[in-house]
Amino acid sequence: MRLIQVRDLSISYDGKAVVSGLNFDVNEGDFLCIFGENGSGKSSLVKAILGLKSTASGHIHFEKGFSRRDIGYMPQKTQVQRDFPASVREVVLSGCQGSMGLRPFYNRGEKSKAKAAMERLGITDIRNESYRSLSGGQQQRVLLARSLCGADRMILLDEPTTALDPIATGEFYRLISGLSREGVTVVMVSHDISGALRYSTSVLHLGDSEVLFYGKTADYVKTKVGESFLGGEAL
Repeated sequence: MRLIQVRDLSISYDGKAVVSGLNFDVNEGDFLCIFGENGSGKSSLVKAILGLKSTASGHIHFEKGFSRRDIGYMPQKTQVQRDFPASVREVVLSGCQGSMGLRPFYNRGEKSKAKAAMERLGITDIRNESYRSLSGGQQQRVLLARSLCGADRMILLDEPTTALDPIATGEFYRLISGLSREGVTVVMVSHDISGALRYSTSVLHLGDSEVLFYGKTADYVKTKVGESFLGGEAL
């Protein structure tokens, strides 16, 4: 079942087109990886899907029964986020703020959702610890749980493994793969092509304002662009 349809989409940044004539779909159960060099429009595309950035032309269509409210977002981690002075539980709960309206306090349902997300990602035992005292891998688990509190039908991840060591990166991929197997649709922006391809089902590779590839992962690795970016590395 198709959830999102993108057609003839163009996005500009400071008056320059960073994405042009983009066409692709996101289907339920996909694990779509978005690759591309810096400046190719990956993060701009994610923000456009979320409604955080306007588009120059084309459209992003959400199929009936699916909307932006069904998407959990995990942005690139900044230094401010790394040093955020809150407990793990408080950070995870903050993912529910989008559904609170003007209420100043979390209700029972939101607290239950946060509890379930922490259990799902194995961080219940550290729920009272300070977020900024955690390792990079633990912080990413917390931020992922936070995104699931926002919505757990689809998650959009922007460079989630940046600055993680190889062990933490492998653990994070296994977490995401597990969520994918549970039925969560995953769209992930990444520079780690060889790592991400081990888990993805499809690939969107952006070039300089053009699409270099869109299709199944198995087909991508056989193309010249796939071979070039993998550098001959076997999966």
